Amino acid sequence: MRIHIIEPLAVTEEEMDNFKKVFMELGHEVIAYNDRNENADEIIRRCSGADIVVLANLPFPEKVIKELPQLKMLAVAFTGTDHVAMDACRRQRITVSNASGYSTVNVAELTIGLIIDLLRNVTRLDPVTRSGGTRAGFAGYDLAGKTVGIIGTGEIGLRVAKLLSCFDTDVIGYSRTKRSEARKYLNYADIDTLLERSDIITLHVPLSPETRGFIDAQKLDRMKKGSFLVNCARGPIVNTKDLAAALQNGPLAGAALDVFDTEPPLQKDNPLFSLENVIFTPHIAYATHEAFSRRLRIVEQNITGFLEGKPVNVV
Repeated sequence: MRIHIIEPLAVTEEEMDNFKKVFMELGHEVIAYNDRNENADEIIRRCSGADIVVLANLPFPEKVIKELPQLKMLAVAFTGTDHVAMDACRRQRITVSNASGYSTVNVAELTIGLIIDLLRNVTRLDPVTRSGGTRAGFAGYDLAGKTVGIIGTGEIGLRVAKLLSCFDTDVIGYSRTKRSEARKYLNYADIDTLLERSDIITLHVPLSPETRGFIDAQKLDRMKKGSFLVNCARGPIVNTKDLAAALQNGPLAGAALDVFDTEPPLQKDNPLFSLENVIFTPHIAYATHEAFSRRLRIVEQNITGFLEGKPVNVV
């Protein structure tokens, strides 16, 4: 088998060498590219002749897939697969496995950090302090005693709920699938109840046709006055224009966003940039050294399972 890694995976050279060694010792050919290129023609060139392609969040459209008749497996070093033309993969019977679980811990931890940042003005107070300012006008809010709504109670949402249990909060959840293990940390509610009761809402659903634009003007209008929104899931789950209006005119007091309609760098005319009550991070929630090492191990397990005829983490 020919295995092509078509973009860097943010691990050390030693880790990548060990990864390649596992498969080369089994007689497979491994080629790795050390730069990222989103040009479709270049992606096709890098994948040419490969039986297995490894990528993270590089766009993998139908145009690319159609040019790769030999491709048998796509090993996605990422949790989400909305950047992959999944229907085209199914038509060509390409097995797609993701790196499910590699970023659960770090995304949940950043979510908690952003919640505290919103309540205590951490980011906003850094330049104030550096310029000789004081705490005047920046009194914050306790997290303890607040009601936090979690939309999506998969592994990341559940991890957030577990962490929040240490902060003496009231946690409510909304999900299409109600998990018995989640009930230890939260109470399930319908979406309207969650929107109306929550002081803070955090999103942890995948991007799909059903969730695209899920948080729109109608839902934002139902949110509690003075509430906060955190999005470490996918940008298009929230309607950006509607969010900007809710932050300017109420009911939201603030928002923290790690994800956007497009990947950073963002266009300078983003309607949220002019608002002081928004915290931005450049899609960093999944990106820790430990997480990158975890996902490489998961990708190795996924490819090994496929080669043994026992594929795992199939999307």
